[in-house]
Amino acid sequence: MKNFQKIVLCCLLFAGNNSIAQMQSSNSLQTAQKNNAPGRLSPFPADPALKMSLNGAWQFSENIDKPAGKPIQVPGEWVMQGFTVNTGETAIYSKTFLLPNWKDKRIKLKFDGVSSHAVVKINGHKVAEHEGSFVPFEADVTNFLQPGQNLLEVEVQALTVSDFLACTSQYAAHTVGGILRKVTLFALPETNIADLSVVTTFDKQYKNATLQLKTKLSNESKNSSKAAIQYILKDQTGKVVLNKTIAMDQALSPGASLLSSQSFAVNNPRQWNTEHPYLYDLTTELLIEGKPVQLNHQKVGFRQVEVRGNELLVNGHPVKLRGVNRHSIHPLTGRAISPDLEIKDAELFKQGNCNFIRTSHYPPSEEFLEAADRIGLFVENESSITWIQHSASPIWGLWDYKDEKFLPYMLAANLEKMQAAKNNPSVIIWSLGNESYWSPLWQKVQDEAKAFDPTRPTAFHDQTWGGYNNGGSKADVANFHYPGIDGAAATDTMKRPTIFGEYAHLSTYNRRELLTDPGVRSAFGLPMVKMYDTMYHHKGSLGGAIWSGIDDTFHLPDGRILGYGPWGPIDGWRRPKPEYWAMKKAYSPVVIKNLKGLKITNNQLILEVENRYDFIPLSELTITYKTNNASGTIKSSIGPRQKGQLKIPVNAGTGEVYLSFQEASGFVSSEERIILKAEKPEVYQSLARLSLKESPAAYFIQQGENRFTIDKRTGIISGAENQGARILTQGPVFCLVPMNSEDGGKPNVAGDTYQNNIYPIKNYPLITLFVKNLSVQESQDSILLKMETTYSNANGTLKYVFLKNGNVKVDYTLKTSDRAAFSPYQYGMLFQLPTDFDQLNWKRRGDFSVYAPEDISRDAGTAKLNAKWLPAVEEFGKPTAAHWKDDANEMGSNDFRSTKQHIISAELRNKDNKGIKVLSNEKQSSRSWLQDSRIQFLIADYSNGGSERFYGSPFSDNRINIKDKELKGSVTFRLR
Repeated sequence: MKNFQKIVLCCLLFAGNNSIAQMQSSNSLQTAQKNNAPGRLSPFPADPALKMSLNGAWQFSENIDKPAGKPIQVPGEWVMQGFTVNTGETAIYSKTFLLPNWKDKRIKLKFDGVSSHAVVKINGHKVAEHEGSFVPFEADVTNFLQPGQNLLEVEVQALTVSDFLACTSQYAAHTVGGILRKVTLFALPETNIADLSVVTTFDKQYKNATLQLKTKLSNESKNSSKAAIQYILKDQTGKVVLNKTIAMDQALSPGASLLSSQSFAVNNPRQWNTEHPYLYDLTTELLIEGKPVQLNHQKVGFRQVEVRGNELLVNGHPVKLRGVNRHSIHPLTGRAISPDLEIKDAELFKQGNCNFIRTSHYPPSEEFLEAADRIGLFVENESSITWIQHSASPIWGLWDYKDEKFLPYMLAANLEKMQAAKNNPSVIIWSLGNESYWSPLWQKVQDEAKAFDPTRPTAFHDQTWGGYNNGGSKADVANFHYPGIDGAAATDTMKRPTIFGEYAHLSTYNRRELLTDPGVRSAFGLPMVKMYDTMYHHKGSLGGAIWSGIDDTFHLPDGRILGYGPWGPIDGWRRPKPEYWAMKKAYSPVVIKNLKGLKITNNQLILEVENRYDFIPLSELTITYKTNNASGTIKSSIGPRQKGQLKIPVNAGTGEVYLSFQEASGFVSSEERIILKAEKPEVYQSLARLSLKESPAAYFIQQGENRFTIDKRTGIISGAENQGARILTQGPVFCLVPMNSEDGGKPNVAGDTYQNNIYPIKNYPLITLFVKNLSVQESQDSILLKMETTYSNANGTLKYVFLKNGNVKVDYTLKTSDRAAFSPYQYGMLFQLPTDFDQLNWKRRGDFSVYAPEDISRDAGTAKLNAKWLPAVEEFGKPTAAHWKDDANEMGSNDFRSTKQHIISAELRNKDNKGIKVLSNEKQSSRSWLQDSRIQFLIADYSNGGSERFYGSPFSDNRINIKDKELKGSVTFRLR
């Protein structure tokens, strides 16, 4: 690249950052700068009058040679606002602003993220230059400002070297360019607090703590200053825990900076962890010649992170990380999202029982980290470096991954993000980079990261063991992506804690399959529980982060939809999907272990309970039970990571028990519905009439008010009526649905094919050529038809039994020679109905006992067809409905067309309340959809979790091969 050497030189430089000319030190003052130290990030003043947001409307030009005259929103991506900046060109932003009355102040300008190279000018003067997209940088602009109106300009290039090292634009399948995060102008006194570092450590008993504060002071005035710092630490009630004033030993001369390092004892502080995210307020006040000139506030969480053997400890407790990978993404704004969404994401994942977020594959915003601090989330803060010497990034076919010229970028991406987030207690791991190959360059990055912050462990997302992508990293935490069910056991052999940095990949590459049957997502649930159970019970497994957290799709203004696709438990509009509720169940911190082996003793239901909280006993929860004849609360003293019993009072009349575990915040982390008495099956009375007639071409069976026509040549029910109203147009006929993993068809390493070639798959019954040896048997209570069937590529037998109680039972056997169908997704019997049978009702036995009412996986419900043709893979520019289940395509709503597993019954009705009801034994699945002007209704004897290519055991456990195998099944139904 033409600008390569230029950008390397400026990578760690921030022109105009400050006017520091010298560094001073004494016995109590230490030098504050190292060669590789990141640029200055000043703490914001507490006084809101000293801060001014520059967010909002700016002027923009795609080319620096043209005046910036088009409106654009900052923060924001330019592509997501309809602008195109050609490769190698420089865009320019401009904004005029009125300078507040900040006389005798040093005025700083902070950008929280610009992608990917920025030159900042004030009134035509260059004040800063920065490379790197998702890290903040700051400039001192005092000497370039004028009273009244000022002009701020930012020249921005995308697709520079840092973009390629991070695969930022490649990953997003479009150029990620622009001022992505907030812009703030603020004022400090001329002698000011330039930096504050907070570290907390505990004694060996983890009772009393030491608060270590490193405060950097800078004298940017023309006069010497005698400085002192007052520290006041308050708890959440406002009680003063610490009040200390530290006078500097010597005057601070003009242009000098110094670092004051202080340690204070704090007796028995409340500890910060994800279950008690307790934050203190630290006030730091700078006094010059005895007068207060600057006041800052900093939240402090007392927590200590350690690696001990193959475990990670927080405040002396080994932790299990229950997490997701999170992108900053919104379909309409791309990688630039609002503070409200940053906070909402943290809250959504917390409510999904997550305690951990890996910020893939770039550092998070300040707003997200503050939310994580406040509500209690562990964070692995990842640098914006991805796929160095990895097959996913083609540039490494040209570049040498060991070339020293890349080191400044790698150091900057790590140290700058560390400088920005060093005081957030939620950050417990620094991730050096994603899915890259270890090299001497990475070792240097590791060394510098440990020198900058020795209090947190590092991680590096290679493969850790095995041959692929394993360069022998020396990070503190080992890593493995996409393990199978045996992966957790293997971690016990590792000497380091091992995190599954990406695991349980949600379906996304089987895109046509997902559009056809959203029920693929429901099948994620039980395997997810099995997977996390193994991770929890193996000491060496630190836990992991599901791939991924949020759908990664971009709705470009020109109508294209790009991105890797719908791989999150929440979609881009922040609506929970089926996997969200499965994740919440799998990550439940309270697990009842004997749901399949219940015991009742002395009118008490005995439940074996495992407390999977890392820090709190169940005594801190409100445990509530409700039965059909009683309710109350239960006390439990089961400690964290311990097992015990709960005893719930029941009696002879108790049919079911609902149990909930509510945290002090009001959040219900776990709930169960325990059935003690099964619902009695419905009994059907005998009908008045059951008879058979025939013609040369067909049999006609009258069953009460139902009339069936069976074609003698094919053996197919070619029509069924109730009181003269047509219900069935055909079926049931055997249907075999092959696995399908089509992801769009367009080859591209960025996966920009989300919209390309994506449309649902039509599924048809086998073509029945003829039947032979058809026989009929009549009795008082039934009519039986038996036949041998010949299909295209298959042969088998078929048996119909029409019963006098109104039920019809169809049995089949079949063996196919169709190679394309040897690995099926589903098979069973397919009915076809007129299009007015557009309401689905079902009852089933789910994998879990409690479901959210908006989950397509719920045990019982009603869904409407509501089919809608879309010109793209999803609704463009907006969510279709309030709930994800109500989104629709031409086959129907997600709720209507999704597979319902383990059905007890499934029923299609029309507006006249006529329809077909299938009765089952909890071993079958139903699926309904609109196709070819007919409602298709599949009752599957076999169904699996789909063909997602990242799936391994246990998610792929139910896949089968039916070559040379005889398939058997049946379906029982009745018309109404």
